[in-house]
Amino acid sequence: MPGFDVRAVDLAALNSLTKYPSIPTYHALDPANGSLTEQPVPFTGTVIGTEKVDGTNSRIIVLPDGSYLLGSREELLYAQGDLIGNPALGIVQNLRPLAETLAGARGDTIRVHYLELYGGRIGGQAKQYSTLGATGWRLFDVAVIDDLDERLGWAPQRISAWREGGGQSYLHEDELHEVGLDLTPRLFTVDAAELPPTIEGMHALLGERLPRTLVPLDGSGHGAAEGVVLRTADRSVIAKARFQDYTRTLKRRR
Repeated sequence: MPGFDVRAVDLAALNSLTKYPSIPTYHALDPANGSLTEQPVPFTGTVIGTEKVDGTNSRIIVLPDGSYLLGSREELLYAQGDLIGNPALGIVQNLRPLAETLAGARGDTIRVHYLELYGGRIGGQAKQYSTLGATGWRLFDVAVIDDLDERLGWAPQRISAWREGGGQSYLHEDELHEVGLDLTPRLFTVDAAELPPTIEGMHALLGERLPRTLVPLDGSGHGAAEGVVLRTADRSVIAKARFQDYTRTLKRRR
């Protein structure tokens, strides 16, 4: 996209275009009490299970001119070359060196690397990975956003609906591996028919497949895992299954 200048575009639109959309729970949540219902997300074909790392959703946004932005899940925090960055959650401090290695490639699209930054003092479960303050990151998705002249001119409501409705294009599982960055751990690959349809069955699968986190930052962490993300290879269907949701639901039933 010749002549792209991030300081001349609508940053609110750019922020919204590059946010990560909400992921549904594998079993739907009852809005009345927060318990799971016996209504699983329908998958077909091959399903990949990956560890859901408990940290903060972070973005490295590589722009058409080869420069980059850093963001949290909700807001932009830093632009390449700025003297001062928003220190929120340590995203700029921890991810700027990585962003420098990803920047430089020019093109007609925006490429958004979505990472989970975890450990340190990030979130209530940081000590599961390290009690000594170590931090780390794992890549879990990459989106490629095109037609920027049109999309950056959309109204806020249209951008939000496009994003939450699956408008962003993501790299295929094979392409994710080719990025060359550490991914969230791949746990299993199964046919969709093998996924447990019941709450009890998925709770058992979580305990069997992920008894402890596979991404400790050192030997001091407590080791509990948050859960699993289920996805098709092309990411057309995705859902999350968290230990806490299943434990809470089953406890209430008893």
